[in-house]
Amino acid sequence: MTGSPRVARLEALLFRAPCAPVRTSFGVMHDRPALLLRVEDDEGAVGWGEVWCNFPPCGAEHRAALVRTLVAPQLQGQPAGEPTATWRQLGRRFAVLALQSGEPGPMAQVLAAVDQALWDLAARRAGQPLWQLLGGTRAEVPAYASGIGPESGIDDLLKHRENGHTAFKLKVGFDAVADARRVAGARQALGPAATLMVDANQAWPAAEAAAHCRALAANGLAWIEEPVAVDQPAEVWRQLAAEAGAPLAGGENLIGEAAFSHAIETGALAVLQPDVAKWGGVSGCLAVARQAMAAGRRYCPHFLGAGVGLAISAHVLAAAGGDGLLEIDVNPNPLRELLAGGLSPPREGRVQLPAVPGFGHPPDLPALREFAVRC
Repeated sequence: MTGSPRVARLEALLFRAPCAPVRTSFGVMHDRPALLLRVEDDEGAVGWGEVWCNFPPCGAEHRAALVRTLVAPQLQGQPAGEPTATWRQLGRRFAVLALQSGEPGPMAQVLAAVDQALWDLAARRAGQPLWQLLGGTRAEVPAYASGIGPESGIDDLLKHRENGHTAFKLKVGFDAVADARRVAGARQALGPAATLMVDANQAWPAAEAAAHCRALAANGLAWIEEPVAVDQPAEVWRQLAAEAGAPLAGGENLIGEAAFSHAIETGALAVLQPDVAKWGGVSGCLAVARQAMAAGRRYCPHFLGAGVGLAISAHVLAAAGGDGLLEIDVNPNPLRELLAGGLSPPREGRVQLPAVPGFGHPPDLPALREFAVRC
C-alpha cells in the first residue's frame, strides 16, 4: 500500500432474490436478501463487505438506513488502511447508542461489514488474496453443505454429495420424532464415512435438550449446534455438554470479545462459530478463531447469506488454519452464486479460493440489476 489513504465514501447496496421458503425453527424466509457495503478511499481503491440481514425481512432496509444515516458520516475521513483500529474506534463511538436504542445486534452487523470492506480494500491495494494478506498458507478449505431443512429428502442429500460435498448439516428442532427419523435416514443413506451435523437454532427448552441431543447423537454426529438459547447460564451449557453425547457448537449469536472469551473458557462449546457478517468482521472473527484453536477448540465459521460474506468467511478460515469447515448454504440463491467472487464449487469436500486480490472478483453490479432494491 502507498501513502495513507482515507475513506472517501461508504455506500449500502441492497438486493433481494425470490426463493422457495427456507424453514428454520424460528421462522421462514421467503426471499434471500444481500446488503453489501462498498467502501472507497480517496485514491479510488474499493473494498466490499456484507451485512447479516436474513431475518426478519424488514431487517435489511433498517440496517441500510443505519449505514446511510449513522455509520457512513463517521467513517468518512478515517484511515482506510487500518481495518482493526477503525473497527474498534467505530465500536467505541456507537457503543452507548447501541445500548440506548436497544440495537447492539444491528450495529454490530453493520460494523462487521465495514471491517470486511476495509480488509478487502487493503488486500486489493496490496495485490494479494485476502487469506494471504492475513498470513494464511493455503488457498483451499474444507466445506460442508448447510441449510438442509425438513422439506429436504434423501434424494436431495445424495444430490449434494454428487455436487462435491462430503459433510452435511441438517436443521432440526421441529418435531422430535420427525427429527430423529430424518437424521437416522440421512446417516443410513450417506454411510458411515460422511460427516453429519445438526442445527437446532436454539429450539429446545433446557430441561428437554439433553434427551433430544442423545437421541440424535446416536447417529454419529460431528456436532449439535445451538441446542438451547444462547443466553442460557453457563452451567446449563456445561451440563448439556456432559450429557449430549456429541460435541456442542455455537457462536453465531454471540456479540463481543468478552462473550466469546467466556464461551471458550466455559468449555461447553467444542466448536466456535463466529459469523463475519454478524459481529467482528475479519478482525474480530480471526482473533476468536485463533483464541479458540489455542484452547483446543475447533473454528468453523457460521455463514448463511449471500456470496461476499461467504467468500470472506472462506478467506478467514484459510488464514486461521486448523481443521474447521466452511459453511455453504445449499438452498438455491442467485445472490450467493453471483457474489462469491470466483470461489470454486466443492470438490471432494473442499473449495478453492480464487487467486485474485481481495476476497475475489468484485460484484458485477449490472448482473445484479434485476435484484436491486431502493433503500
